[in-house]
Amino acid sequence: MRDAGLELAIKAAGGVGSLARELGIAQPSVSAWSRIPAERVLAVEALTRVNRFVLRPDLYGPPEDQVKSNTEIDEIDQLRAAEYGLLSLLLGKAPDADTLKRVATLKGDASDLGMAHIELAAAAAATDDRAVSKEFFDLFIGLGRGELLPYASYYLTGFLHERPLARVRDDLNALGIERAGTSREPEDHIAVLLEVMAGLARNDFEAEFAEQARFFERHLKPWAARMFADLEMSQSARFYRAVGRTGRVFMELESEAFTLSE
Repeated sequence: MRDAGLELAIKAAGGVGSLARELGIAQPSVSAWSRIPAERVLAVEALTRVNRFVLRPDLYGPPEDQVKSNTEIDEIDQLRAAEYGLLSLLLGKAPDADTLKRVATLKGDASDLGMAHIELAAAAAATDDRAVSKEFFDLFIGLGRGELLPYASYYLTGFLHERPLARVRDDLNALGIERAGTSREPEDHIAVLLEVMAGLARNDFEAEFAEQARFFERHLKPWAARMFADLEMSQSARFYRAVGRTGRVFMELESEAFTLSE
């Protein structure tokens, strides 16, 4: 049975296969782990951005300056962080079979977001990684360009690499947030922005709630719900239509919540 740290690392990497590839080892080796080997902790931390004290709390205690902040994260913020993280994971690259299997276990309730989760779980259960990989390619990459361009610059100006990207970079620099991993996507890609919001909600960065609200207002509120709606309405989307609905509903909830907190 895998421990919590290993489960988080696998989810952050996009599945067992992805984690193994990034580490340069065979997938069966990772599948056999019950917890991350001591000699692999720092490498896994660098790849997944999951803190070493989360990966192996028996070996690494939390830094003193994070003990207080981590204990103050309430259940709602934990759920928000998980939602942002899930959407970032699904939009950053095509999910593998292990990720789809996990998405298929999502539960929901009678709320709009709960119903979206039920639809997303059903969509994950009804497809496979090959079909989703092709769908991801057609939607976001394409031969020349995909059906959708999930960048703030494109949605706000009609062009890539415009002023919205510069604003994102300025704000990331002000927050002390640096890029990690191997992705070459511009920082105004929806998956990157969602990943930043997940970190802010988890209190990974030294940022006040007002800075979290400001980041959302500047970089997601003006366009993200519209992009998710376009994804939801795409005629070529199947699995990603459910991702679109989930993202749209969540962006609307976040926008309302930040407005009420002002």
